[in-house]
Amino acid sequence: MSEILTPEEIIKKGELVFVKTKLMTDNTLSYCPGCGHGVAHRITMEVVEEMGIGADTIGVAPVGCSVLAYEFMNIDMQQAAHGRAPAVATGIKRVFPDKYVFTYQGDGDLAAIGTAETIHACNRGENIVIIFINNGIYGMTGGQMAPTTLPGMKTSTSPYGRDVKMMGDPIKITELVAMLPGVCYATRQAVHKPGLVRKAKKAIQKGFENQRDKKGTSIIEIVSNCNSGWKMTPEKANEWLEENMLPYFQLGDIKG
Repeated sequence: MSEILTPEEIIKKGELVFVKTKLMTDNTLSYCPGCGHGVAHRITMEVVEEMGIGADTIGVAPVGCSVLAYEFMNIDMQQAAHGRAPAVATGIKRVFPDKYVFTYQGDGDLAAIGTAETIHACNRGENIVIIFINNGIYGMTGGQMAPTTLPGMKTSTSPYGRDVKMMGDPIKITELVAMLPGVCYATRQAVHKPGLVRKAKKAIQKGFENQRDKKGTSIIEIVSNCNSGWKMTPEKANEWLEENMLPYFQLGDIKG
């Protein structure tokens, strides 16, 4: 029978590979199996823990798949109305300027109903971090077309595919706000492969460091899948993401 070791004993033996951050609760994630939200949650909280700022961090999650983020992130959290997270984060940061404040938003939230709040917060250079999950669709509310839905992509409200002549092109919101002088850092990352997870985590850390140094707004976009909304298995959704999402929403730093 193999020896059962405690985490402390494993650490002493130098055999530890992974430990769940204490800033993630033990609640079962409500996201669909294969969704990137869980990974994005984890690396965000790992950054907060590793920077030693858990007691000084406040997260804001609005309506969407991440509406229950407060069930999973073991820090102070505030829910905002749909699309209004940057406005709520602005108020929190101005009342508590020494706190680390971030929003966690999907593409339908940030780039549709919350377009004004996003652009004006960025234009003002609010000293916050915006974490933006882009899966090209409204995931929670029934798989409708989002501002980020790709040309020809089928959704519940574009069953024949997105027609750009009628519906316009997908919005590259991160490039759009990167032009604003208040934005100090704008980047696009992904979390469906281990190497990409590491890069996304470094980007999130840079965003929080920018906030610590009072540089202005940092926006970290994470291109993810929505296998339930795309009606694919997680494996096929990741393949589709690679073949279709990433050529349009190219990964890498845009500013900063």
